[in-house]
Amino acid sequence: MSSAEEFETQPVGPKKLQGAKTFAASYAGEHVAGTEFVIGALFVSWGVGAMDVIIGLLFGNLLAVLTWGLITAPIATDTRLTLYAYLEKIAGPGTIKLYSVVNGILFCVLAGAMITVSASAVRIPFGIPDQVGYFPTDMRFVAVVLGVGAVVVYMAVKGFKKLAAFAEICAPWMILMFFVGALVMMPTTVGATAGVDSINSFGDFMTVASQSIWKDSDGDIGIWHVIAFAWVANLAMHGSLGDMTLLRFAKKAKYGYFSALGMFIGHYMAWICAGIMGAGAAILLQTSITAIDPGSVAYTALGVSGIIAVIIAGWTTSNPTIYRAGLAFSSLNHAWGRTKVTIVVGVITTIIACSPFVFSGLLGFVGYMGLLLAPVGAIIVTEHWLFPKLGLTRYWSSYKGNTTNMAAFITWIVSMAAGIAVEQAGLLHLFFILIPLWIFSTLLYIGLASAMGAKETYPQAAVAEQQELKRKQIEAEYLASPSAQQSADENTIPALAKMAKYVSWAALGLCLYLGVASYAEGNIALVTDWLIFPTLVYFVTATYAYIASNNAEEAAVEANGETVEAN
Repeated sequence: MSSAEEFETQPVGPKKLQGAKTFAASYAGEHVAGTEFVIGALFVSWGVGAMDVIIGLLFGNLLAVLTWGLITAPIATDTRLTLYAYLEKIAGPGTIKLYSVVNGILFCVLAGAMITVSASAVRIPFGIPDQVGYFPTDMRFVAVVLGVGAVVVYMAVKGFKKLAAFAEICAPWMILMFFVGALVMMPTTVGATAGVDSINSFGDFMTVASQSIWKDSDGDIGIWHVIAFAWVANLAMHGSLGDMTLLRFAKKAKYGYFSALGMFIGHYMAWICAGIMGAGAAILLQTSITAIDPGSVAYTALGVSGIIAVIIAGWTTSNPTIYRAGLAFSSLNHAWGRTKVTIVVGVITTIIACSPFVFSGLLGFVGYMGLLLAPVGAIIVTEHWLFPKLGLTRYWSSYKGNTTNMAAFITWIVSMAAGIAVEQAGLLHLFFILIPLWIFSTLLYIGLASAMGAKETYPQAAVAEQQELKRKQIEAEYLASPSAQQSADENTIPALAKMAKYVSWAALGLCLYLGVASYAEGNIALVTDWLIFPTLVYFVTATYAYIASNNAEEAAVEANGETVEAN
């Protein structure tokens, strides 16, 4: 796909669709990210019990995966449109302009938080103190943020394929770093636990977890809050259909279930491991977990590799988030182009990132982000799936020539206002509002749309349906053709690339070995001093193997396409 303009207003063409590996890596990479260092530590500071965290995250993340697989991916692969293009088709240019501004601002703040997380690691070699307040206390930190932001913006400008490549290379190592970091810090938490000398059973682990990591403070936060938060954390992407932007490139709708890699390896495993790392780092540094930032946590557990881990963790989330923000603002005026808009958005995001408050208040921000965007997801799902079953006409407002679908606009505004009112009145916790809000939005939109014209029959609808069926038929024929099935096999990949791939696997194995040895011997220095060497080997060899394999695959597909044309 083009690195500059990625079919933001038209359905993605068949030749631009991506295979399973791309989305597996993208979800694993994006959701093993900078937020994990922040959120994992916040569960510790919340005073949530160990069992509440372990069970709550399990069910909450399962709900998130089902939402991606059953709602977001099927709609994305059916329409092949971005969220913004499809919402404009449903709700009209008037609605999409306001939505794009709101959505773009939210994504800017979220991406800014991840740039700040990356900068919290880069600051360490420069001796800059932890930045955990609302505003920076050292101008050198601002300079670091500007440098990190420049790299992130460059990657976002290059487009989805470059983002996926970056995630695919980083994801395996990033996942391993959370696990190794937890292994390294476990002896420290064991040493701080009365009555436990070592972990020989799950019961021993739970004792350590309950006494030294997730200490139950008998507060208001419990298992249901954890379940709700795990689902709400990415509601903007699944329930509000933000990931239509990425999943429109998927060859199959079932690729939405690759979100399980992000939810269970990223959110589940990484949040738990980050909690262990945070608790252990706080014990070693003799301070509170709220007084240290992600950079300090990772550096204490992993040494220089921890600095790299936090930098990459922030990048793998901020890159696609700025990409989404660029799409949001470029939809205001298609003549602007995504590339120019993304650069402007990136500059604004980097300025936001200079203030550490953007990640210190992350949990509340994520909840409000879901509250503001959930009604839009409900409107899209209602029109896409429920309208045909209810005998209502999809895209009725556009057939009437409306620039704004007032039924959708009113539903969104009223639903947002209702949600905020309920939360501010203390009737429901922020995390519990979103499902009732979704149902309310669905019923309100059906009622308003029916009254405003969705019950009518429009001649344009039949023509549009025929055109859409023809597009889907062309896509299906292409995906069934040999050229679409062609990929590089082991015989087309250069021998040196194969060797590099095997060496990269060995480097990951050595990283794991160092973590296990550090845990067994209670020697943190094994990791903090030596982990950087297999880390560097991994990135050099994995990057070379990826580039060589990708070039071979593209050459094989091109050669096969020429053969098909010749025949």
